[in-house]
Amino acid sequence: MSEIPLTRINKFLSEVGFCSRREADKLIDAGRITINGSVPEMGTKVSAADEIRVDGKLVGEAKDPPVYLIFHKPVGIVCTTDTRVEKDNIIDYINYPTRVFPVGRLDKASEGLIFLTNDGDIVNKILRARNNHDKEYIVEVDKPITASFVKSMAGGVPILDTITRKCEVEQLGKKRFKIILTQGLNRQIRRMCEHLGYNVTRLKRVRIMNINLDVSVGKYRQFTKEELKQLNALLSESSGEFDPNTEPGKRPIVKPSGPRRRRM
Repeated sequence: MSEIPLTRINKFLSEVGFCSRREADKLIDAGRITINGSVPEMGTKVSAADEIRVDGKLVGEAKDPPVYLIFHKPVGIVCTTDTRVEKDNIIDYINYPTRVFPVGRLDKASEGLIFLTNDGDIVNKILRARNNHDKEYIVEVDKPITASFVKSMAGGVPILDTITRKCEVEQLGKKRFKIILTQGLNRQIRRMCEHLGYNVTRLKRVRIMNINLDVSVGKYRQFTKEELKQLNALLSESSGEFDPNTEPGKRPIVKPSGPRRRRM
């Protein structure tokens, strides 16, 4: 007899279009998933023969047709699928007729382009740090920008126990600049600016890879066939698998080595 193929539970939920792997891990950690009536551990593997439930509701193998949305997130909307906890969540705001989930995040105080989909594989390929997919932002700050600020932002800033990757930065006005990142650290741009003595007053994401923001605030549209074709071509060399050696996508802060001087 041939063995029944097994898949990690987070990957299974992603592949059936229920949520992203990251969101699945949160559900597992919160004890909201059961497999054959038991709460699983992180990394548990399942097959199509298992009974998998989230919050008591059965999750089946039947997939909805693939959905790829371009959405202009307004300020004040939170990029979470947990509609029970966050009333201003992106899922309730869009109210799409079938289950979709956001690809990555934009913090509550930011606006701009975000993808929503039910294709878990494309989510992981875009989000994996080592895949180096660029995202472009327009940022306004609270005081005049200097050449030193632009150089420091582009060269790497120490935040969250790491140094940010080198990136493209271009001044657009007295207090306005463009930045293109290949990282997605938590509140990265805001933290970078704060480290250099600036506060962000407005942050807008205007591009992810080949997709430019072209819808008004609060509106969404489907990907065109050509956009999806180009996106898949850009993702063709990307991996959706986790690699602990490259996943963080960070340059660690190197602390001085050698013997410490003894205080007298």
